[in-house]
Amino acid sequence: MNQKEKERYEELAKILKALAHPSRIFVVEKLAKGERCVCELVEMIGDDFSTVSKHLALLKNAGLVASEKRGNNVYYSLRIKCLNQLLNCVEKALLENAHRQLRVIKRG
Repeated sequence: MNQKEKERYEELAKILKALAHPSRIFVVEKLAKGERCVCELVEMIGDDFSTVSKHLALLKNAGLVASEKRGNNVYYSLRIKCLNQLLNCVEKALLENAHRQLRVIKRG
């Protein structure tokens, strides 16, 4: 792997690492349906404000979400709309793995 390829894969890994938490995947799915106030996300996730803010900051630093302050509230939106397609693909992989495991169990 040359330096340019390495840098590309490091950037891809940065995005995948940003998604690698159940709460952040939840946020991406909710934001795919429309923008949300931090206060809404805190309530939906069930974590404290600080924890949710850290998740949102990580997603924002990876360039996946955008924020806009309106009055006392901060609203987040999904910048990269195709993330939902990525999550759907991962779910298909989960289903395929489950089917494969069932076939192995049935043979045994």
